[in-house]
Amino acid sequence: MIKNFLILSILFGLVSSCSGPEKTNNGKVKVVATTGMLYDAVINIGGDKIEAEAIMGPGVDPHLYKATQGDLSKFNRADIIIYNGILLEGKMTEVLEKLGRQKPVFAVAESIPEEMLLPFAGYKDAFDPHVWFDVNRWSLVVNEISKSLSTVDSINAEYYEKNAQGYLGQLDSLNAFVTSRIEEIPKERRILITAHDAFGYFGEAYGIRVEGLQGISTVADFGLKDIANIIDIIISNNINAIFVETSVSEKSINAVVTGCQEKGHNVSIGGYLYSDAMGEFETVEGTYIGMFRKNVNTIVDALK
Repeated sequence: MIKNFLILSILFGLVSSCSGPEKTNNGKVKVVATTGMLYDAVINIGGDKIEAEAIMGPGVDPHLYKATQGDLSKFNRADIIIYNGILLEGKMTEVLEKLGRQKPVFAVAESIPEEMLLPFAGYKDAFDPHVWFDVNRWSLVVNEISKSLSTVDSINAEYYEKNAQGYLGQLDSLNAFVTSRIEEIPKERRILITAHDAFGYFGEAYGIRVEGLQGISTVADFGLKDIANIIDIIISNNINAIFVETSVSEKSINAVVTGCQEKGHNVSIGGYLYSDAMGEFETVEGTYIGMFRKNVNTIVDALK
């Protein structure tokens, strides 16, 4: 509690020291995004009118991430903060909400209509935050980011809107690619098993049954019963490949593979999927479109 109090004290000391949004020396709007997916959307929309930073890099689990003093300094320097919301950034949510009283802070995924959100099993009025795994839902987030940037920098609103529309065209092409590739998997083999339930929107959007060993959040633990249930699903459906996530420990999936082998069923690791984080910055997989295409190719090649 003392540690949390000190962090919040530092935060509000930093925030109170600035009287309002300040732009960089070159006149660009300073934007801080929490996740790589949001950062990629921001730079596609903001172009040369912004200077952007991401808080979480490759392999980072946003469910467990705690803001550092360096992060708080980035938040303080920002003209605008973009975060997912829907409790994705669980341990940072309170800090972000408090910052929202001092400067423009937008939980952009919360712009998605509630009826389009999947429920968080076992929790009343809670929803699955992994909305980026449906390209159509993510397009709504992209529109919201454009609106958020325009709110802070209205002079360049037309520029942001034009960039957003161009990027949305690329997302339409991505969506067509995903739909086409999934069709290559026989319907009876369209079962995706991963370490945690990050792919619910993906499954609903593209007609794949999704099973995760852990819950929607990696904060949830798994036990022997969970492993046994997944093993039963694998054997009864004759599944030959399951998947590891780049931001989640392999331990759980390895336990499933071993359990299947002990029951005489061989199942392999079909590959690594990007779930709560993307690839290295400045690589193909470090972009939303590149990450999504890589995931789909990995899934299809292993299951078809």
